[in-house]
Amino acid sequence: MSEIYNCRFIAASILDAYSPVKREILKITKISAFQVDLPLKEGAYSWHIHTYSSFDSTIVVVETDEGLVGYGETCPLGPAYLPAFAEGARAGLKKISAGLIGEDPCQLGKINQRMDELLNGHPYVKSAIDMACWDILGKATGQPVYNLLGGLLQENVTLFKVVSRQAPEQMAKKIAHYQEQGFRQFQMKVGSDANLDIERIFAVSTALRTGNVLAADANTGWRQHEALRVAKAIRDIDIYLEQPCLTYEECQVVRAHTDHPMILDECMADVGTLIRGYNDKAMDVVNLKINRVGGITKAKQFRDLCVTMGVIVTIEDTWGCEIATSAIAHLAHSTPKGMHFQSSAFHEYHSIEVATGGPVVENGYMKASSEPGLGVSVNSEALGKPIFSIAVS
Repeated sequence: MSEIYNCRFIAASILDAYSPVKREILKITKISAFQVDLPLKEGAYSWHIHTYSSFDSTIVVVETDEGLVGYGETCPLGPAYLPAFAEGARAGLKKISAGLIGEDPCQLGKINQRMDELLNGHPYVKSAIDMACWDILGKATGQPVYNLLGGLLQENVTLFKVVSRQAPEQMAKKIAHYQEQGFRQFQMKVGSDANLDIERIFAVSTALRTGNVLAADANTGWRQHEALRVAKAIRDIDIYLEQPCLTYEECQVVRAHTDHPMILDECMADVGTLIRGYNDKAMDVVNLKINRVGGITKAKQFRDLCVTMGVIVTIEDTWGCEIATSAIAHLAHSTPKGMHFQSSAFHEYHSIEVATGGPVVENGYMKASSEPGLGVSVNSEALGKPIFSIAVS
């Protein structure tokens, strides 16, 4: 009987520690949005046909009546990558923020339901609010977000390093340099010209050390016939093919004609497509982007379904600073190691620090803060003045 009592006592203590009943009901009193440019350390980032020297990010600050503050971020990868753009994110945030004043940020299901009532679609807009609310929930319960997402299932998060699209010899030099920094998994950007991309893949794969992992990411850039030509030309190279074509159907045709493992990314916009891909055996790895699915809440649903179905998952976002990278790290930390392929540390690509407390990067891995919430604190000088602030009247 004493053993049963002890088990019940321990279980009750755990539930008590996480129970929302223990905290006061919080209310959102103010939502502010800030625009921040994220300049690239290497001067430019190129993929498919696009090249940028910086990315336009929107930082959201959600304040509560009890003084707890949460931080979120949405950073589309330019206006032509996905159906999302930075100015649209800020317009959408301004549209929904007034309707969230007075809501409890810790009631994440209700927050997401309310955002859907206020704005149909536009998940990249809602992602920043949802992220900030998870940050508040962690602070309200005294827990790092990874504990709330399932616990610390892996101590260190495996990273991949992006090899930006350049001339073949330049890309080969870059991957050699990144390997010296301790990175072992890489995503090389292709998708602009099939003939040159074949040269790029041969050059970069030659510089790859034995045992390291390489993916050729076309970011939807090849036509179906071009992707088939590339796949045939690189048949004997140990490499992953990532989102070779624009549509799910085109990618399926390519998969049927290659032995290379397939990663699907841009076409994996929701759990419905994920289930379709699972049933069709359309991919070996799926890329989950927090911003694309609408925030941490929906990303957790997507991740949990991947784990249940046995689909290996890359966890990342479209782009971002320390805030978005922290959200990536917390979701990855709470993913079973065998089900997690790799993640991104976007804040390492920038020449400015928007927030302190971002994940620590070392030898090809990152580790999130164990502080409550996301563990980040914004730099007010980097944020500047808000684009808008909506508060209790």
